[in-house]
Order: sequence, then C-alpha cells, then structure tokens
Amino acid sequence: MSEFAYELKIPRERIAVLIGKKGEQKRKLEEETNTEISVDSKEGEIFVKGSDALSLYTTRDIIKAIGRGFNPDVAQLLLKQDYCFEMVNISDYVKPNHLERIKGRVIGTNGKTRNIIQHLTETFISVYGKTISIIGQIENVATAKRAVESIVQGSPHANVYKWLEKMIKENKRREFEESQPEFFRENFKVPKEIMKKEEDFKEGL
Repeated sequence: MSEFAYELKIPRERIAVLIGKKGEQKRKLEEETNTEISVDSKEGEIFVKGSDALSLYTTRDIIKAIGRGFNPDVAQLLLKQDYCFEMVNISDYVKPNHLERIKGRVIGTNGKTRNIIQHLTETFISVYGKTISIIGQIENVATAKRAVESIVQGSPHANVYKWLEKMIKENKRREFEESQPEFFRENFKVPKEIMKKEEDFKEGL
C-alpha cells in the first residue's frame, strides 16, 4: 500500500496546543485521521504520514489551523466534508509597519468587527501573527474571506457589513428556491386514486 507524507512548520508556541496534555490531542487527531504525526518541538516542524491522501490533506489543514491560532476543537471541524480552511496573509496587502493597524481593523474594538463577520457568515476567524484564518462551510468561508480582504484593503466597516447582510440574504433566498422542487414533491404528492381516475378519463376520450 502506498504511503503519503507531508512536512510543515508551525510556530513553536503552538506546538504544546497541537500535542495537548500528555499527548492526548495529538493521539486523538491521529486516531480520527488514521495518520501518524511526528513533532520536532524545538524547530516547530511537523511530519505527517498515512495511506490516504485525502485524510492526509485534511490532517495538514487541521495542523495549520492550530498553528494559526485556532483551538483544536474548532480546527477539527475540518474533518467534516463541507468545511474548509482559508488564510489571508496580511503582508500581501500592506507594508510591515501597517501590520498592527490592519489587525486592529479586522478585530475591531473589543472584537466587534471579527464577531460581526463570524456571526453573519457562521464561521470562525483567528487573527494570529501576520495572518487572518477562517474555518467554516465552504461557501461561508468564501464570503467571510472577501469581507476580511475588503477591510484589510481599507473599505469602511459599515459598507462591508451592509454587503455581508446582502450576501447572506441572497444565499438564503437561493437555498430556499433550490429546495422548493423537493419541498413540493415531498409535501404535495397527488394521491394514487386521483392519478388513476385521470388516466381512466384520458383513455375514455
């Protein structure tokens, strides 16, 4: 059986979070993903190997998420099929001397901005180091990422909130419309007796 492997690095201060008390967190992740995880605590290097490529990819994202500030319980939401992890590198948008100011814009006073985006998009957001990371359902993560990027690039908070509310309404409307055919099939079935009478009537014409 073929074996796949990944090597990645996370901040050393996040190693203890990945390993957990007496190694419990690392063992739990290995069991959930059927992988083997080796940790170099001094260098912050992680080695992951396993026989399933998709499971290995998911494990890598979980470790990356923990490395970018998420607690392990949130990171392990990535085990769900429709969840994903996205990361915005603030350095791609601003110079290093503006880093703290931009992080402050994304977090907001007492965490207000981050909380609003998380609430409206039903996602989890971590602002850590030079990155802003997002975990949630795929479509919601895409919406949250666009909102974060807009704020990073200087868009007024009020405009971003208004856009988010519009997007959420449109998404809900689309989901409702897509569910209608199934809804009507399940709730408005024509009784067999009526169908038979209609067929008999057509034959008599």
